[in-house]
Amino acid sequence: MDNELPVEHPVSAGGVVYRLKNDNLDIVLCGRNEPPTWNLPKGTPEPGETLEATALREVREETGLSVFIKRKIGFVKYWFTRDKIRYHKTVHFYLMGTDGGTTDAHDPEFDVVEWFSAEESCRRLQFKNEVRMVRRAIDMIKVNEAVEYKPQECT
Repeated sequence: MDNELPVEHPVSAGGVVYRLKNDNLDIVLCGRNEPPTWNLPKGTPEPGETLEATALREVREETGLSVFIKRKIGFVKYWFTRDKIRYHKTVHFYLMGTDGGTTDAHDPEFDVVEWFSAEESCRRLQFKNEVRMVRRAIDMIKVNEAVEYKPQECT
């Protein structure tokens, strides 16, 4: 029974990286071919690393982009079981801008890294909790950038 398994509480951090081009809002996603999935970039802290430093490092490695944190979006929590251990994971997400780099320089953890419109990114993301983070990011961008952007599928 799952309730009798040991429980661990891992933490990770990542980001919603965006760009504005000609009033179009794009979000970068990381994809795998098998099984086909799209996710936000995120990863595990190294010893002594802050959540912010983790998010910056992981997003840079996984996307190939030079990024900076604008502000914290929030966090998600979820449960999963692997190898007879229950995990209650917390993932902290940050709103990030980019000032260089290229998605062609992403690390091999993902097969492909691509920019999508905000609406398309919401459709492609595998997990609803990541879609919620993108929705929050869009709200923050609209306020902080004074953008008149009105997403159709993300609201």
